[in-house]
Amino acid sequence: MDLKAYLKEQCARVDAALDSYLPRETELPHSLHKAMRYSVFAGGKRVRPILMLAACQAVGGDTEVAIPAACAMEMIHTYSLIHDDLPAMDDDDFRRGNPTNHKVFGEAVAILAGDALLTEAFKLLSNPACAAGVPSEARLAVIHQIASCAGSHGMVGGQVVDMESEGKSDIDLPTVQYIHTHKTGALIKAAVVAGALLGGADREKLAAITRYGSAAGLAFQIADDILDIEGTTEEIGKDAGSDQARGKATYPAVMGLAAAKQEATTMMDEAFKALEIFGSEADPLREIARYIVTRKK
Repeated sequence: MDLKAYLKEQCARVDAALDSYLPRETELPHSLHKAMRYSVFAGGKRVRPILMLAACQAVGGDTEVAIPAACAMEMIHTYSLIHDDLPAMDDDDFRRGNPTNHKVFGEAVAILAGDALLTEAFKLLSNPACAAGVPSEARLAVIHQIASCAGSHGMVGGQVVDMESEGKSDIDLPTVQYIHTHKTGALIKAAVVAGALLGGADREKLAAITRYGSAAGLAFQIADDILDIEGTTEEIGKDAGSDQARGKATYPAVMGLAAAKQEATTMMDEAFKALEIFGSEADPLREIARYIVTRKK
């Protein structure tokens, strides 16, 4: 399949829906809504919402019913980036090639923009008008899955351990695995599981999609670790080498660069294996897994 064309098409669908769901800059408070839109439309790849749509497709569902949840996932991801960039955390100047939210709007508005995006996401997920045709049990399961993977047992928990591990020389591989599977991997797994639930997956297909999400999520963050070393600021859209400069707990730091690359490939292979029960309907998921490991930005 033509992955580039697929990603472009799905990204356009998600962007159009995000534009319709997010508050307008003309609505009060103007600065808050402008800050929210600034980061959401700063040029993200939309990997998580597209994975949700691809998972829905893979199990035979109608991807249109997954669009609102896909947008909610991108809002949660964007909120996490805004907060991750704050001076109290990573103190980054650039994100997606643009000045970070707090550099443009100030720390207070950046914090509140992140808060608002997280809240808007669950407002959207729980809106009956955005879930036509989806059984209530599936909607509740999706909300529970995303909330679980975004909170202290998921992304936020991973962020805390990441910060607490920074600059320490005795960080072991299990700690790095915890950080990666929670801070990054949890939301990626949530995206594909939610997509499968919205698509009406049976138990076997849901289990396969879940295994795929776990492997792809870990592969994504290992690839990010590698890009921090091998990429340039222009290529990756943020300060290259920042992980090493801060003494972040990463796969290359613990295993070495060559072993980290091998581990990313192993995770990609595990993602492929998880999809063996599917036919060509899961090709987008397969190609996205390959893209996650081989991307240059």
